[in-house]
Amino acid sequence: MKVLLLESIHPVAAEACRRAGFEVDVRPGSLSEDELLDELPGVSLLGIRSNTKITPRVLEAGKDLLALGCFCIGTNQVDLADAADRGVAVFNAPFSNTRSVVELVLGEIVALARRLPEKTQRMHEGIWDKSARGSHEIRGRTLGIVGYGNVGTQLSNVAEAVGLRVIFYDTADRLAHGNARRVGSLDQLLAEADVVSLHVDGRPGNAGLFGADQFATMKPGAAFINASRGMVVDDTALRDNILSGHLSGAAIDVFPIEPKAQGDAFDSPLRGLDNVILTPHVGGSTQEAQEEIGHFVANKLLSFLTTGGTALSVNLPQVVLPQPAGAFRMGYLHVNVPGVLAGINRLLADTGVNVVGQSLSTRGEQGYVVTDTDSVLTDATLSGLLQSPHTIWLRSWRP
Repeated sequence: MKVLLLESIHPVAAEACRRAGFEVDVRPGSLSEDELLDELPGVSLLGIRSNTKITPRVLEAGKDLLALGCFCIGTNQVDLADAADRGVAVFNAPFSNTRSVVELVLGEIVALARRLPEKTQRMHEGIWDKSARGSHEIRGRTLGIVGYGNVGTQLSNVAEAVGLRVIFYDTADRLAHGNARRVGSLDQLLAEADVVSLHVDGRPGNAGLFGADQFATMKPGAAFINASRGMVVDDTALRDNILSGHLSGAAIDVFPIEPKAQGDAFDSPLRGLDNVILTPHVGGSTQEAQEEIGHFVANKLLSFLTTGGTALSVNLPQVVLPQPAGAFRMGYLHVNVPGVLAGINRLLADTGVNVVGQSLSTRGEQGYVVTDTDSVLTDATLSGLLQSPHTIWLRSWRP
């Protein structure tokens, strides 16, 4: 089997796949849709980060593709529904780099409050600008967190520890950590916060979430941070509010259009502005985070191939499996219609096979059942399932 890893994924992922007996091809950058069409035939596992787009056309070309690993938090670069329809399991790393993102954001909060970007720039230009104008402590100021998930909650805890007051807004019902206070609307948060930090996901409904109206609602003199998704923010409207003085500064790590590879040209309406920090999508790019992501996602992919487990898959039914308990394991991904499980068990009973363990889960249009039996099932026994119009795939393992 062949593994293709793109976008400079940490070497521990390639090492894990090689130890498992795979042929591994590692590439430093992303591939375009047309390039993927040429590369995917024969590839069983594909590893990407945020720049490679997995469209239905790409998935159609990847007829040998069994699973896809997003070595990052987000999965909006993948057509998850089409991948599920084709039986391609998708895994990501929802927790591995949260601390790295939080530490970057906290550092940016301090840097913006002290106006460090423009101070250091003037020093490099040979100008000694020793002034406290516009410089503040962060202690006692209010941080507004938009999106109170894995990153938002950890930021909440760390921010409180350094003396910030925390308020948050989320469309989901989230439990407040520490002394953080939930507010009832985004407008309420924007009007109260001295710093607004975005930590929302890449679902289509979040596109354009922050534009001219939201910036106008922010407290005069507030700072703005986006380390979530580039498509969420109108960067031109942000530039206007920086230039007008309505906002005191901004820190942006993600952009609507990002260069594909290391060293490519970068452009943005935010370049050249005082007290604006621009970083090249490195919120989760620490050595510690990338190594942990490499371990986590590679292990999920390999576990799926060797045991059939789909725990934490973002698009297929999730089945958490024990170690195989019998002589044979069968994984059956099928269209989610009534009677499939009964049909499997009837088939096994008719052939005198004893079930020693069984797990079933459904998710949307798919169902997934894993069955351990005390004897090996023959191809003739399995042929009925394979020929069913409800079959997406059937795989088997011998412990």
